[in-house]
Amino acid sequence: MGNHTTVSTFLLWGFSSFPDQQNLLFVMVFFSQVTILAANVSIMVAIKLNHNLHIPMYFFLRGLSFSETCTTMVIIPRMLVDLLSKSKTISLPECATQMFFFFGLGANNCFNMTAMSYDRYTAIHTPLHYTILMTQKICFQLMTASCVTGIVVSLCIVLIVFNLSFCDSSTIQHFFCDITPVVSLACDYTFFQKMVLLAFTAFVLVGSFIFIMISYVFIGSIVMKMPSAKGRYKAFSTCSSHLTVVCIHYGFAGFVYLRPKDSDSFNEDMLMAVTYTVLTPLLNPIVYSLRNKEMQIALKKVLGNICRFSPRW
Repeated sequence: MGNHTTVSTFLLWGFSSFPDQQNLLFVMVFFSQVTILAANVSIMVAIKLNHNLHIPMYFFLRGLSFSETCTTMVIIPRMLVDLLSKSKTISLPECATQMFFFFGLGANNCFNMTAMSYDRYTAIHTPLHYTILMTQKICFQLMTASCVTGIVVSLCIVLIVFNLSFCDSSTIQHFFCDITPVVSLACDYTFFQKMVLLAFTAFVLVGSFIFIMISYVFIGSIVMKMPSAKGRYKAFSTCSSHLTVVCIHYGFAGFVYLRPKDSDSFNEDMLMAVTYTVLTPLLNPIVYSLRNKEMQIALKKVLGNICRFSPRW
């Protein structure tokens, strides 16, 4: 280590480059968080209360909404505090904890979307045996497997990153403890460790995305063989919301975590991170609400009940 000084706290530089715009950013992010919570909680409540939505597709959607909400709670409250605070320090254990939950939930989202694609394939490929193949027990097992796999992958990433030695610089060029900005501060970060972290990231993003695309290739081939245009439209409409969310999620995440990095890419990554930590959880419930009539009906019932029982002054 030579004359290096071991780092025990980090400085989340984040949006400090824009000191005059931090109040505006706070307002925008705050209202985005409130909207995310309201939208995702509404979806979860609507699915829970409407018995017509007690089917596998909406079981996975409720799990995705819950996971997306938790993901934002890991990042956004801390971001809001830092936007108003002069001290933007975070201890090493806090940084490790934030990274663990963020990547654990993020990986869970990916595997949850994979399970949703398998559900859609099963519904279209074997509709007569769908209730047998996608029982409540199997859905719960898929959800549990997504969660456990996400936790294991995230734990491995955190153990690798925080077994590195951090020295001299302690300024993270980001608004949360992301992998690349943190490991760039390490003084013993090797090529092997870089490849292992890339392999874990690729396993989550590329592996799940390939499975999803294979599912949709089979779905497409089945749908195109349907003789009825109405039947083809109905089959595609049940998949369109999920496919839209997949494209948004993997598009932004892939750009940040799979493209080659250099020291000048941190600002780009930070701006893209705002998109997938704030915008994506906000878009997902909107996409599922606008493109799904059953969800629209369920949400109207929930909102109607809220208005009916709300106090009138």
